[in-house]
Amino acid sequence: MKLGLIQYSPVWENVEENILKIEELIKSTKTKFDLLIFPEMTLTGFTMKAEKFAEEIDGTGTKYFIHLAERLKTDLLAGIIERDGRNIYNSLTHFDSFGLIKARYRKIHPFSNAQEDKSYSAGEETVVTKIDQTKIGLSVCYDLRFPELYRLYAKERVDILIDIANWPIPRIDHWKTLLKARAIENQCFMVGVNRVGDDPGNKYNGCSAVFDPMGNEIIMVESFEKIIEAEIDLESVAATRNKLPFLRDQKLI
Repeated sequence: MKLGLIQYSPVWENVEENILKIEELIKSTKTKFDLLIFPEMTLTGFTMKAEKFAEEIDGTGTKYFIHLAERLKTDLLAGIIERDGRNIYNSLTHFDSFGLIKARYRKIHPFSNAQEDKSYSAGEETVVTKIDQTKIGLSVCYDLRFPELYRLYAKERVDILIDIANWPIPRIDHWKTLLKARAIENQCFMVGVNRVGDDPGNKYNGCSAVFDPMGNEIIMVESFEKIIEAEIDLESVAATRNKLPFLRDQKLI
């Protein structure tokens, strides 16, 4: 499977400018990807202006990614500020290669240290989506610190875990370590897509990465604004789990 990790520097709270930036990045490559993955709150950065930027199905960001997936004939995972009635969620949406919304994960752990929990409702469900027969477990940023979430995905025997983020430089070593740990303990690919640049409160250096089911680093890119290309061999997930059947001993008490 060919992955494209969109590591870029979003213009703060400017949806239209960020769509233009993404279009330039897309034009910069002729590679055909099976899956493109964008960072958390893709079109705004990590804003707490939830009411201003929240959107329903007819929102600017949602319509853009629907059309982009359809145009590229590629599955996309993008961060959307989602409105559902009175609630607003920091969501990760799967747009399939036909431009249809296939799945939507709502961040279960809002980052209370930044008062995200005051602006966004917490999701309550894990979400496993699929591309063909490949099972993918979804998560957003701060979720990465809570291994119990990923153990539930391991119970579902997902092939790939994905975390999209706005993870700042002062804690970037945690990001790298936790991504590696999630891959090792769940014996699957772990993909982390982080932003670069800065916003009014933080600086970011990306370090978007892919780790294999043994925790080996396939790729990690620091600082550059680019589409990071990574090829993963999905057969290695079953091979690793068969050779080292640790998950068979998993007990969720």
